[in-house]
Amino acid sequence: MQTVLIVMLIIVCISLIAVVLLQSGKSAGLSGAISGGAEQLFGKQKARGMDLVLHRATVILSVLFFLIMLLLTYVG
Repeated sequence: MQTVLIVMLIIVCISLIAVVLLQSGKSAGLSGAISGGAEQLFGKQKARGMDLVLHRATVILSVLFFLIMLLLTYVG
């Protein structure tokens, strides 16, 4: 059981890294770093197309990562 969970964890980790690296940057430069967070917080920028798919995949993979880690802690 523990070996299966570790293999699943490695697959989820590699997938999560790949999905995060595939996402495009939302804004560039120092001014984008300051105003970009506020725009994302208030929802002015909506993700469309591939960015939406990558965002959803990131959320799903991060939840899987968390659940697998909890299971590994419980089993181990």
